[in-house]
Amino acid sequence: MPEHAPFPRSDRRTFLAAAGLGALAAGARAATGVPPDASGASPPSATGATGVIRLAHLTDIHVQPERGAEAGMAAAFAHAQSWKPDLVVTGGDSVMDVFEAKRGRADELRRLFRDTLRRECSVPVHHVTGNHDIFGWNRGKSGTSGTEADWGKRFACDLFGVPRTWHTFDHGAWRFVCLDSVQPKADGYTAFLDDEQFDWLVKLLAATPADRPVCVVSHVPVMSLTAITYGAPRPRAQNGTDTVINLAEMHTDATVLHELFKSSGKVRLCLSGHTHLVDHCRIDGVAYVCDGAVSGAWWRGSVQGLAPGYGRIELRPDGSFVHEYATYGWAARD
Repeated sequence: MPEHAPFPRSDRRTFLAAAGLGALAAGARAATGVPPDASGASPPSATGATGVIRLAHLTDIHVQPERGAEAGMAAAFAHAQSWKPDLVVTGGDSVMDVFEAKRGRADELRRLFRDTLRRECSVPVHHVTGNHDIFGWNRGKSGTSGTEADWGKRFACDLFGVPRTWHTFDHGAWRFVCLDSVQPKADGYTAFLDDEQFDWLVKLLAATPADRPVCVVSHVPVMSLTAITYGAPRPRAQNGTDTVINLAEMHTDATVLHELFKSSGKVRLCLSGHTHLVDHCRIDGVAYVCDGAVSGAWWRGSVQGLAPGYGRIELRPDGSFVHEYATYGWAARD
């Protein structure tokens, strides 16, 4: 697969300027009544408050036959639904793992996720694709040829019952945009929007009414401090001082996407997972929230002291929201 589609990513700032999106920002912010640098978080609302959408964000489930993960997934969905959400979004890496898996293992994980979701989830659910949901991209370890009918992202489409790995939908006052962060890089992957998807996103935001707040959901964070703090200490650059961010831990097109979100004046919240950690940063009126993992440390317990859990978000019609990270009492099993 080519890493770049016909529209060069280096020309995206020029594309944004030509589209005239900057002119939309002031009017959109005035229409929503939220100043550019106002906090996106608001005090929690009473249950059933008019127009409030309750979203449960369950990311990095990594369901597998081992370590009681099926029961853990069921427990997480039960806990989330006790909060009475209006909808659920799974944030990617729903299975563990088909990127390097052989055919039999991939089929087993697909059945396990589908069956558990069908049995345990009774509210509307939407899905985001993660790197672990993509079948066979590591040909050497998976033994795939690339000609399989469900190879690559086609597996994810089948897993989630969708025609493609990115889409949009409206719920209440909000528009939701589910993006596909994951792009091929040799036998691995990196994180950015391919040009077809980026062009679609630009047009979608331009066509979105000024008074409709937007929530963007991606697997890999568009922007997150966890890309710096996650995992083992980062290698040092030659001069020994530069911080190195792994190209798979955060979007490489973060600055361009942020400029698009800021210029549109409509994107209030960007949700992600991937690093299995939590953070919440805000800049230029756009909030970036990374949620921890349902699976914790791949069903081995906590990640850097953070217990397995999921995100609870209350979204209000004026574009404000409140987020909390909820743990569900899961203990690691052997």
